[in-house]
Amino acid sequence: MPKFDYSLHYAELDLRAHPELYRVGVGEQGVLLVQPYKSELLPHWRFATPELARQSSEAIYAMFLAYLRAGEFVGADMARKFLQMGFTRARRYANHRGGKKYDGAVPEDKKGQSGAHGRAELPRSPEDPVKAESARIFKAKWDEAEANEEYAALKKAHKAQYG
Repeated sequence: MPKFDYSLHYAELDLRAHPELYRVGVGEQGVLLVQPYKSELLPHWRFATPELARQSSEAIYAMFLAYLRAGEFVGADMARKFLQMGFTRARRYANHRGGKKYDGAVPEDKKGQSGAHGRAELPRSPEDPVKAESARIFKAKWDEAEANEEYAALKKAHKAQYG
C-alpha cells in the first residue's frame, strides 16, 4: 500500500480540490495535516469523558456520512481516521496516565508522524475506566465506518485511480 506522502505542503493544499494527491496510507497517517478536512473535523473531536466521546463520535460519524453523500472519499477517510484516533488516544490515556506512551521527545525529523521512532514505551498505569469507555465508544463508530459498503467502494476506486 502506498504510504502517506509527508513531503507535500499540506498547510497550502486543498485536498477537496485536489483529491488525486491524497494517499490513504496506514492507520491515522496524515489525520492532523489534510486540509480542509482537518479544520472541519478537529473542532468536534473530544474523548475526555464518555459523554463527550459519544457526542464527538456521533458528530464525526455524521460528517463521515455527509462526505460519502457528497462523493468526497478524502473527507470520509479523514473522518474515519478521526474516529480511529479517538479510539487510539482514549486507549492511550486509559493505559498511560497523562497520555505519555513513549520515553523522551519525538525526534525533530519525525514530528507530525505516528510511531515510537526508537523510543522505549513507558510502563502502563492501572487502566482508567473513564477513558476505556471513551475508547469503546469511538471503536464502535470506527468499526461502523470501516464496515460501510459505500466507503469501501470509494476507497477501492480511489486507490485504483490514484494509488
